[in-house]
Amino acid sequence: MAEKAWRGWVKRHQTLAWWLVVLALGTLWLSRGELYQAAGQPPEPGPAAAPATFRLQVTTLAAEPYQPRRVVQGQLQAGQQLVVRARVEGLVEQLPELGRAVSPGDQLLALSVDDRKAGLARAEAERTLRRAELAAAERLRRQGLLAETDYLMRKSAAAQAEAALIQARLELDYSRPVAPFAGRVDHRQVELGDYVRVGDALLTLVDASELKLLAQVPQQQVAELKPGLAVTAGLLDGRELEGTLTFVASAADTATRSFAVEARFANPQGLRLAGASAELRMALPPRPAHRLSPALLTLDERGRPAVPVVDAQSRLQLLPVTLLAITPDNAWVTGLPEQARVVTRGAGFVAEGEPVAVREQPE
Repeated sequence: MAEKAWRGWVKRHQTLAWWLVVLALGTLWLSRGELYQAAGQPPEPGPAAAPATFRLQVTTLAAEPYQPRRVVQGQLQAGQQLVVRARVEGLVEQLPELGRAVSPGDQLLALSVDDRKAGLARAEAERTLRRAELAAAERLRRQGLLAETDYLMRKSAAAQAEAALIQARLELDYSRPVAPFAGRVDHRQVELGDYVRVGDALLTLVDASELKLLAQVPQQQVAELKPGLAVTAGLLDGRELEGTLTFVASAADTATRSFAVEARFANPQGLRLAGASAELRMALPPRPAHRLSPALLTLDERGRPAVPVVDAQSRLQLLPVTLLAITPDNAWVTGLPEQARVVTRGAGFVAEGEPVAVREQPE
């Protein structure tokens, strides 16, 4: 019945029904547009909530005096060592005992004189003759009886005779080599009766009253080394020698990119250490540095060693540092302020520059 009544009403009021349908559709369209607009626009911001600060555990570290050291391996050598070589030919007629102590100027060995004495006598006679001829030429020249060229020839001959005499004396002296410095005969390269030529090795003279230690320092560690630094030589048996750094090379070895250094050590007891290995320890001038646990070290965005700290504005900062020394227990660094609040826990949860709350770690 109700359906028939509804249909009858629609037939009687057909125009009104159409207007009601249009009105309903328009209302539906407007409501859907408002929904889409609300979905596409962000809501109006409300009052901002205060950001929560992360709590970090820190400890305050003060700078301490630190004396850096450079440690390299090297080899000890005698302060002076010389291979005596023949300067004239001849037979070996006399040799010193091995280990013999000599002083400067002592004769080391003897080579055969052969005809060198006769050559010396000839040179002396020739010089005497040429001197006499020069004296006679000077008298004639003063009287105007000798040409200038003849006089110069006599003068030249006298000078040549003088040079020949000096050479003859040197050759005779060279057959008796002498020690240029105090030391001991450490090695003999010839035996009695051997025939030697100019340049042949005869014996080795060593002065070990002073030792030198030669080593190579990596290019990263050479910048602060200067002659005059106090150094220590650590021997394999635990003994130590105190000395001074005497030389630092100005250019690196092209093969190893390391710099040669030399240190000198007094050896008044004559310890037999030349040729032995030793550890060269070089003490650099003291400087302020911070000592901290190696676990606190990290890397910054450029790959440099760094330490997380909290600055005066209570913000996390990652400060790059220079690593001076490191052991399993301690690391010495420079680059931090004299009093630094170093983060010991929680730094990995906070970005650099963010404000943080701190809790002091008890010492």
